[in-house]
Amino acid sequence: MTQDGAAAGRRAPEDRPRNPLLRWGLPRDPAATSHLAGFVVASVATVLLTRGYLAVMDYPQIGGGGLHVAHVLWGGLLMALAFVLLLSFAGPVVRPAGALLGGVGFGLFVDEVGKFVTSDNDYFYEPTAALIYVVTVALVLLGEALHGRTPHHPVEYLAGAADHAVAGLAGGFTTRTRAEAHALVDRAGPVPGEAEVRALLDVAETDSSELPNPIEAVGRAVVGLMRRVVSTSWAPWLTVGVLLLSTVGTVGRGVLAWVQGAQVPAWIIAGLLVSAAIGTGFAALGLWWVRGDRARGYRWFRRAVLVNLLVTQVFLFRVEQWSATTGLVVDLLLLGLVAAELNQMSEAGRLREPLRRRGSRPSTDATDAQGTP
Repeated sequence: MTQDGAAAGRRAPEDRPRNPLLRWGLPRDPAATSHLAGFVVASVATVLLTRGYLAVMDYPQIGGGGLHVAHVLWGGLLMALAFVLLLSFAGPVVRPAGALLGGVGFGLFVDEVGKFVTSDNDYFYEPTAALIYVVTVALVLLGEALHGRTPHHPVEYLAGAADHAVAGLAGGFTTRTRAEAHALVDRAGPVPGEAEVRALLDVAETDSSELPNPIEAVGRAVVGLMRRVVSTSWAPWLTVGVLLLSTVGTVGRGVLAWVQGAQVPAWIIAGLLVSAAIGTGFAALGLWWVRGDRARGYRWFRRAVLVNLLVTQVFLFRVEQWSATTGLVVDLLLLGLVAAELNQMSEAGRLREPLRRRGSRPSTDATDAQGTP
């Protein structure tokens, strides 16, 4: 290797070519996935609660004299309020509130999609459930494309820590938030500005009060529960068993509804059967691999659940409409179990990596004992 080539191989992280977003000053927020998850969950829960409430109350109307204040207007107002908050305050503290308010507003907005795509403003348009589900899936895929496929650059972790420093300098840090900010600096490594950001974090005062973060609180509770479940020896069998039962139930309900006269095209049923078969095959591969390679097996389980969530459920919502929500909840729980297990294995691998590197280094004592010829 030439001298220039060796120098390029030793290039520090900060010298690596950056993508256009970083050059334009647009680092990704390391906490963005939790905020986006909160937004999506809030929007889906709002749609389901709104539909349930309206059905129980026999679809009341707000207004009179020929006027009707549709809930899409309240959704627009909540989304506007979320934008005002996010554009008004610096730092990460306001983002969970913005995500929740925006999610509720978007749920109220998209729930009335049937009125927007029909000439007679039909709120009960049959494909509405499938349309809402497709929009939700598109948002999830967009978030995955932005944050799930490319690892964070070191400067993005440093920018996240500096973002925490904004809140700390203004209102102080709790012990937990200071530790989270320092963890981001540690993950950034030796990049320009590391020492300065660390000094900012250290100079901020200690303050025991902080604005509650409901997204983080719910996320910690769910992750803790899922990790307790996946620590059991029967977790893989439970995952596959529930996944297969859910798939069989999904296909059975879809075919039965079609046989009983549901007005859906034949290609919807064909897509339901094909996607269910693919998901079942992925689950079987996962069960085959999990005994010898647990990580590989769970990656196949994850693919099986994602096929159900992103493809099979779309067809089922078109056939059964809102009755398909039960299968959606089951698939989301399964995805949580699989993600918790993969996360535990990833963390265990990160903990073993420094030990492996230290073990691979030649021992100084052994070299001294051998002596030199």
